[in-house]
Amino acid sequence: MSGKATFSILGADVAVKGDIRAVADLHIDGHVEGDISCASLVQGAESRIKGSLMAQSARLSGNIEGAISVGELVIESSARITGDVTYESITVAPGSQVDGRFTHRRGAGAAAGNAAPTELKLVSGEDSATA
Repeated sequence: MSGKATFSILGADVAVKGDIRAVADLHIDGHVEGDISCASLVQGAESRIKGSLMAQSARLSGNIEGAISVGELVIESSARITGDVTYESITVAPGSQVDGRFTHRRGAGAAAGNAAPTELKLVSGEDSATA
């Protein structure tokens, strides 16, 4: 395998029944029934995933039924998630819906003995000029 990063796209007309494991970054606009494991995932607004998701980062805009375990997570306003969400950092846009529990996990560099409470912030889709 070469050292180059790859990017794979599953178009809106693609339906996959089975697990997807990829070293690549994925962009999914179609339908997946199975577990997904990848480096980074971008999910289109019309996409449907039924299965668990594991990734270093994800930007979710469509429907997901299943557990999510992601380092850096962005939940867009069009996202509809049913399942528990485990994350290291998270951004949740107004209008999104999540039916499940949020659980913070430590990054690899965090000290194991320091359990600090985690803030969950709701941010708008507009950039703020305040500091």
